[in-house]
Amino acid sequence: MNERLWTKDFISVSLSAFFAFLVFYTLTATLPIYVLNDLGQKQSQVGLVITVFLISAVIIRPFCGIWLDTIGRRKILISSLAFFAITTFLYLIVNNFFGLLTLRFIQGISFGLATTALGTIVAEIIPPKRRGEGMSYFSSAMILAMVFGPFLGITFMNHFSFSILFLICGIFGILSFVFGMTTNIPKQSISAKTPIRISNLIERKALPISLTAAFISFGYSSIMSFITLYANELGFVEIASFFFIVYAVVVLMSRPFTGKLFDRKGENIIIYPGIIVFSIGLIVLGFSNIPSIFLLSAVLIGLGYGSIAPSFQTLAINTAAPARKGMATATYFMFFDIGIGLGSFVLGIVTAKTSFHSMYVLSALIVLVTTVIYYFLHDRKQKMVPEISKQAA
Repeated sequence: MNERLWTKDFISVSLSAFFAFLVFYTLTATLPIYVLNDLGQKQSQVGLVITVFLISAVIIRPFCGIWLDTIGRRKILISSLAFFAITTFLYLIVNNFFGLLTLRFIQGISFGLATTALGTIVAEIIPPKRRGEGMSYFSSAMILAMVFGPFLGITFMNHFSFSILFLICGIFGILSFVFGMTTNIPKQSISAKTPIRISNLIERKALPISLTAAFISFGYSSIMSFITLYANELGFVEIASFFFIVYAVVVLMSRPFTGKLFDRKGENIIIYPGIIVFSIGLIVLGFSNIPSIFLLSAVLIGLGYGSIAPSFQTLAINTAAPARKGMATATYFMFFDIGIGLGSFVLGIVTAKTSFHSMYVLSALIVLVTTVIYYFLHDRKQKMVPEISKQAA
């Protein structure tokens, strides 16, 4: 029997994630311009507004994994979404770089809690046999946010003030909270209170795939943090928003097929080609000199990265026992955020000392190395399990 995927709760939690990530991507695309033009900072400092945000998210995620399994999914979700909405409105009153970094650090805590909770809850709502497909659709909400966020952000930035932009983001934060409130979260067995030890902050079974994902997200940070500035340098300011539209169209068209292929044929048929295509896309982006090449890179990146990200998240969740899925989700996102944060900082320095071209080539090489890391940390181990079973028999 075909278990139902598109339930009211699946839609609600997906919409909650959409609006949370809409805030994130809108601010990610526009704050670099705000820092340079309105706050008068240097280009080498632009990456800090992303890095500081993700540092706090990384710090809080392991604790969130414990709290989800001991305090409960609903309490963590509702409180973190409320906190996230409130901190979004605070951008309206911050008017200096130090204050902005402080706010980014504080908001990163709420974002880390909320997104870890959402990722854990949706994994429990999706029927187990359709988890690859379901996670692909769920992550499509984030892809849509990645499109509409920069598009809305750049539009409001060019035609209105940053105050209007921050106000709109606050409204998106409220909508994320409302949809989170309307989600019926599956009942869980609350685990006994766990001592705060490193071994209890990380799901060890999810470590290999999470570490691999960190290298992918390092490369992806070159898109998140610098695509708007790069487009500005190329003279493609109006084209920048279309980059994300093309990216999203490719992802949304491919997701139904890649998700089902993952469930039926396994992860390798998605991940190896996805890494290679993602790398090629970054190289094409680095050599873009006309709008058509710039948009072609969006097609390749959408096809490559858009297939890899949900596959890695699904693998991380599948490694854990039901009572540890919150921890597995937290572990995955923690390493993903480390990659984004470290990438934003390091690639910002690389760009300041060299060029966007060199930065994107370096990003492509780092992503390509992930094929080797993935093979040794995951693929080879998976192939060894049947061999060990045969020898034991």
